[in-house]
Amino acid sequence: MKKLLLATTAAALTAGMAQAEDIKIGVILGFTGPIESLTPSMADGAELAMSEVTESGMLLDGASVTPVRADSTCVDAGAATAAAERLITSDGVKGIMGADCSGVTGAILSNVALANGVVMVSPSATSPGLSDAEDNGLFFRTAPSDARQGAVMTEVLMEQGLKEVALTYTNNDYGKGLADAFQAEWEAAGGTVTISAAHEDGKADYSAEVGALAAAGGERLVVAGYVDQGGSGIVRAALDSGAFDTFHFPDGMISAQLAENFGSEIDGSTGQHPGTDSPGKELFAELVGDAFDPSSPFTPESYDAAALMMLAMQAAGSAEPGDYKDHIMDVANAPGEQIFPGELAKALEIIKGGGDVDYVGASAVELIGPGESAGNYREIVVEGGEITTAKYR
Repeated sequence: MKKLLLATTAAALTAGMAQAEDIKIGVILGFTGPIESLTPSMADGAELAMSEVTESGMLLDGASVTPVRADSTCVDAGAATAAAERLITSDGVKGIMGADCSGVTGAILSNVALANGVVMVSPSATSPGLSDAEDNGLFFRTAPSDARQGAVMTEVLMEQGLKEVALTYTNNDYGKGLADAFQAEWEAAGGTVTISAAHEDGKADYSAEVGALAAAGGERLVVAGYVDQGGSGIVRAALDSGAFDTFHFPDGMISAQLAENFGSEIDGSTGQHPGTDSPGKELFAELVGDAFDPSSPFTPESYDAAALMMLAMQAAGSAEPGDYKDHIMDVANAPGEQIFPGELAKALEIIKGGGDVDYVGASAVELIGPGESAGNYREIVVEGGEITTAKYR
């Protein structure tokens, strides 16, 4: 009889364990390519949210969440779509945290996510064109559109008393979209763009590009490029030739690598990237500790992107993308109890009990329109070779 009871108990435990689902979420970022210095912290941020949820045991009656990484390369649409297909068909992911750069994000969305009905939440794809992309309600982003960044960039430069700038941008969806958005806002505010010129990534010498920028002139050079690629090549050539000594950097140029590359050579340069001084920022930093850099661009947004998917799953009572996609906007916005980093277990419990949550997260999440961030920005200035915070907008 005792053996029978033990066997029955073991069988019951095994059955209970079998019911606990293992949910896989893809983390597709450019681990190689022009923003590879940014992506390790971004991935760590997303995976921290997944670990927090798994450890809580509160998601869908004890489901665990396993991240599966894949390389978007940031720039190779073919490689990115192949990587996304493997995540879905081979690994069986129920959602994708990513992609990162706008071009590959759009390619994955149109060629893979739509066909397979898989949710994507990008922490960093900022092209204005993605706002109007066909997505069947599957695509969201915790980063704001560059339509907003163009306006913020204009405010920053105008407040510094500048009137004429030269502009160079990486020749892809991100660079062109941002350059166009900025130029429209800048000229509407009375500024002059002396030249708007594309540059290609991967070149060894950017002296010809810088020569054209220098000939056009300008009080500052705006570099809408990538810190690990042509953007830094442009800056180096400009410094070496004496064409420009101060720059303005949008989000793709701002990381610890920028300071490592140029130090005090670019003192006085300015820029901006998505960021906030909300309470969630400090709570996220406390949660991360020394594990990775919580202030690295798009890292808070990555934590939030993963968190939104998992909270939406709880709200839907299902990890299937077709079920939970319609709940992402609900958990991201009011009404409901505000949820900050480190409080995902609390959020899951509230939702399970039939309550509402307003996920604020690490980046003051507020999703508008087509499921994208309303937009908060950290303005930076380089002082003493270090990237410092000027203010938040």
